[in-house]
Amino acid sequence: MPNLILSTRALKVVNKAIDLFHHDGFPIVGVDKIMREAGVAKMTFYNYFHSKERFIEICLIVQKERLKEKVISIAEEANRTDVIEQLKKLYFLHTDLEGPYYLLFKAIFETKLAYPKAYQVAVRYRTWLINEIYSQLIKLKADASFHDAKLFLYMIEGTIIQLLSSDEANEKDRELEWRWIMKLLRLN
Repeated sequence: MPNLILSTRALKVVNKAIDLFHHDGFPIVGVDKIMREAGVAKMTFYNYFHSKERFIEICLIVQKERLKEKVISIAEEANRTDVIEQLKKLYFLHTDLEGPYYLLFKAIFETKLAYPKAYQVAVRYRTWLINEIYSQLIKLKADASFHDAKLFLYMIEGTIIQLLSSDEANEKDRELEWRWIMKLLRLN
């Protein structure tokens, strides 16, 4: 998709919707609620975004680009610091239930049938992330495989599911899972 350029007002609507989708889910949050919460008229909303499907796609693109910037920043640090520490940062960035990846993760489950273009945004991010993880793993282990990078992502997503299913999920759980990943991939 070519560069997405949004007006300040449209970006305000997107940011409000990202928060609503993050906490309430895509099926629950309707256009009326978004308009009410963002303080825009129906005509303005449809003038900016044309449809709910296009709007959700735009929200996910915005979130994906923000997250990619953070991942690239972490990857650039890896050239100057410990690669294991950078992988740990990637892991913690992506397992934060209040963080930017959670919306993309949620979109995989909530948008596939109703909003297939939005779903593809989330899937493309996962593919991109696997490649980024692989580029870090190969720096640590010459025999690292693409499968190892996929396994790393599956562990991230497994941690998210575990945190969602726990009444008392916390930082300690994420730290324990991180150690398990290190052992599984034989990185320490």
